[in-house]
Amino acid sequence: MAKCSICDKGAHFGIKVSHSHRRANKMWKSNVKSVKAVVDGTPKKIYVCTSCLRSGKVERA
Repeated sequence: MAKCSICDKGAHFGIKVSHSHRRANKMWKSNVKSVKAVVDGTPKKIYVCTSCLRSGKVERA
């Protein structure tokens, strides 16, 4: 679900390292919103990241 329909930005995986250097798996989720947008001339509900919304890549319905 957490994937942008415009730029395909999704979750990132890595390792978080504490001060004592204990390592654990971590997932960073992108800021994705459910938005009603115009796709091929019809309003449709899609998932869009906030950077695509702010840059104007999505036409809101």
